[in-house]
Amino acid sequence: MGEQKQTALVTGASSGMGRETAIRLAEKGFQVIAAARRIDRLTELAEQFQNITPMQVDLSQSEDTEVFCDYISTLPMPVSVLINNAGYSIRGALEDVSMEAIKRIFEVNLFALIRITQACLPGMRNLRKGTIVNLSSIAGKFAFPGSGVYAATKYAVEGITDALRMELAPFGIRVVAIRPGPIATEFNEVGNKFTGDLMARTHPDYAPIYQTAGAATGKIFAGLSIPGPDLIADCILQAVLSDAPKAVYSAGPLSDDFLEKRASLDDNAFHRFMMEKFDLMGLQA
Repeated sequence: MGEQKQTALVTGASSGMGRETAIRLAEKGFQVIAAARRIDRLTELAEQFQNITPMQVDLSQSEDTEVFCDYISTLPMPVSVLINNAGYSIRGALEDVSMEAIKRIFEVNLFALIRITQACLPGMRNLRKGTIVNLSSIAGKFAFPGSGVYAATKYAVEGITDALRMELAPFGIRVVAIRPGPIATEFNEVGNKFTGDLMARTHPDYAPIYQTAGAATGKIFAGLSIPGPDLIADCILQAVLSDAPKAVYSAGPLSDDFLEKRASLDDNAFHRFMMEKFDLMGLQA
């Protein structure tokens, strides 16, 4: 009698890094639960791979997340690989971001991640093995101008991940953070959708900050080759299949430059580095 396939769960599996990760895990023989809001894309994926099961869930709705967690608890084979990939970004100075928008992004990027992890942990503990991969970001270690709310969700993911890594090690459960730099996915398009037209509604005091930081960002990205989601999916697969995965994998443009500066500079020096990088020094009163 053959060994039963391991069950892997990938959130945000309808596009980008989540989709590519689900495909790679399916190709490696995992029974993959592909979860996301857009069921049509998941169904298309499942038609290509018999071992992918599509599951519709809107992680911005806590009630929907709870129904999904109930489903996880009924699985005949518990989830042994969890890829917490679902997430999105909004941009804007803190004063410009509504509390409704802040609550929604925390619901998707953090609270749903925590709740789904809680639902998977009893099965992993019983197995005395498992791998949890949490998608952070280079913004999980520092914030870009206008990215404070998004970065706050990823700072929190980093904290949860660090604690889980220690709490679950005695059970043979490995916990990994992935910190992508810019990746060519629908991420920017979704971020623009939820951000809306900031320049039309911001106070005139903020307009020079948006304009200056935006122009500086354009210079930083000029000439950069932005990789596709395969780069991060490869990192995730490497972590899942490794006998001894690293605590953190970073990949993508800007990751080395900014993360090395964050690690090597004290807080005041890193603040000056970021102010200069985004040409904001001249705007100080």
